Amino acid sequence: MTNFNRGRGRGRGRYDFNNERNLRVPELQGEPVDISKEKARLAAKQVNGPVLVEDTCLCFNALDGLPGLNNLLMGYEDKSAYALCVFSFALGPNVEPITFLGKTPGKIVPPRGPNDFGWDPIFQPDGYEQTYAEMPKEEKNKISHRSKALALVKSHFAEGEYIFQTDPSV
Repeated sequence: MTNFNRGRGRGRGRYDFNNERNLRVPELQGEPVDISKEKARLAAKQVNGPVLVEDTCLCFNALDGLPGLNNLLMGYEDKSAYALCVFSFALGPNVEPITFLGKTPGKIVPPRGPNDFGWDPIFQPDGYEQTYAEMPKEEKNKISHRSKALALVKSHFAEGEYIFQTDPSV
């Protein structure tokens, strides 16, 4: 999670950027957007300031978007899925978080490629013959659910007149 300390400034606010903090928030269950928003609320309370949190899941269409394990799909013909990334940005503990969604459609396949990251070996994006795990990192990063969500976050910050400063003492 990333914490932004508010300082004085023009526009929507000036924020000092601090290094990523390892905050403890419970492992929540529910809809991905609701989970991400609640994590942002909890984290904003812990730091008493702005935070950016991320939640990522692999959702199975046969199970109405339910995130879960590959083995759950054995009894279903429909192997379509989507990788979903939700960033939530909360300006503070009493401010409703803003969410940014990135989604990459694909399908579940037998594991292929290195097992470097979670479900990458079983997720093959639509239009590709490789799983996330088999793709060069640069290619995966161009099309991934996370890069799509992060592009929306970046656009929001650019358009929102936020000013970020790095605190060298942190």
